[in-house]
Amino acid sequence: MSASLDRGINAFKEQIDAPVAAFFSSCVRCGLCAEACLFYTETRCPTYTPIHKLEPLRRVWQQEYTFWGRYAKAFGLSKPVTDEELGKWETLVYDSCTMCGRCSMVCPVGNDITYMIRKMREGMAAAGHAPEGLIGATKRAVTIGSPMGVKLPALQAQIRHAEEETGLSIPVDVEGADYMLLLSSMEIMNFPEFIGAIAKIFDKANVSWTISSEAFEATNSGIQIGVSEIAAELVQRVVDAAEKLKVKNVISPECGHAYMAIRWEGPNLVGKPFSFKVVHILELLDDLREEGRLKTTGKETQRLTYHDPCQISRRGGVVKQPRNLLNMIAEDFVEMPETGTMNWCCGAGGGVSSNERADDLRLKVFNRKKKQLDAVRPDAIVSACSNCRIHLEDGLEEYGMEIPVLGLTETIAEHLAEDKS
Repeated sequence: MSASLDRGINAFKEQIDAPVAAFFSSCVRCGLCAEACLFYTETRCPTYTPIHKLEPLRRVWQQEYTFWGRYAKAFGLSKPVTDEELGKWETLVYDSCTMCGRCSMVCPVGNDITYMIRKMREGMAAAGHAPEGLIGATKRAVTIGSPMGVKLPALQAQIRHAEEETGLSIPVDVEGADYMLLLSSMEIMNFPEFIGAIAKIFDKANVSWTISSEAFEATNSGIQIGVSEIAAELVQRVVDAAEKLKVKNVISPECGHAYMAIRWEGPNLVGKPFSFKVVHILELLDDLREEGRLKTTGKETQRLTYHDPCQISRRGGVVKQPRNLLNMIAEDFVEMPETGTMNWCCGAGGGVSSNERADDLRLKVFNRKKKQLDAVRPDAIVSACSNCRIHLEDGLEEYGMEIPVLGLTETIAEHLAEDKS
């Protein structure tokens, strides 16, 4: 057995905890998870069945932790997991799964297949089987602080642009602020208007906030590639910055996996409760709305629909807040079929968008989102995840659909009432 395979198998064994063992034991092989996965529904390829993607992990569980599995292994009646096999499985685990969680929603016995994929990726990464794109993004996240290689001077330049455009001062490294804002690299480089929008909203709502120059990146590549140690290191950077600045809250930006990593996984990864509260930007905006501190004027007259980012809505529970906000500014808001917690993934999450090898497949499965959009024919799509927005734009271009994609926070900022009271 090669050293890398040995590390991978040991990682698999370490990841097989009580939930994973219970999930494999209770799986009835019904196949319902297939019809919940856009990689299966848009290709009809049975290898894309979610539970099938976990077959090597299932065999390790069976051979190491079940009586009959150990018996079969001892007498050579079951084949061991090989390095060659893991190499073949890499594309299934990383290219055809966004960890969106839709399959987990329909499992009749309640198995969390997304959780199991996370565990499988831990073993795959340990065995040296991960996409080059994700490996590169993860290395940049560790060494530079950003999976896209965005350094502090780039952020500072965007802050200066936002200050010039808004006439507002954007606070950096302010100690004792109520909120510390995180950003994703995509927001800094692809959607820098988000920074100005936040500044305008927080100015009107009289929110005390800051950005840390030491930990401004929210994206967690460790979660996506499947290396808990790296995921913990990236979360700890945020924790250290928040504690240094003595903030009461940390704001997760419009980025799905960033929200999941810092809000739901963070305390477990670093091994202790946070000294601050984590809130998604949409949760905060909706709170400000309820308190009467977020006031808007005018309505968007075009027909709008909302794409729910999987990690924010299905896995994170932020479903009603974006709709509350949209109802403030949308004259004609329509829901796509199968929306909210059962919305269909855009096809780019979970590190798939960082994996160039998967480009053709992710554009193919965008056909599922096209079907949703065809049902309501909106004039524009609103979303709250920078990764979703980029892939929505790619997919719309691929299918010849001329529909603009809007960020919810930026759209809210465009309708702010002038009166600050």
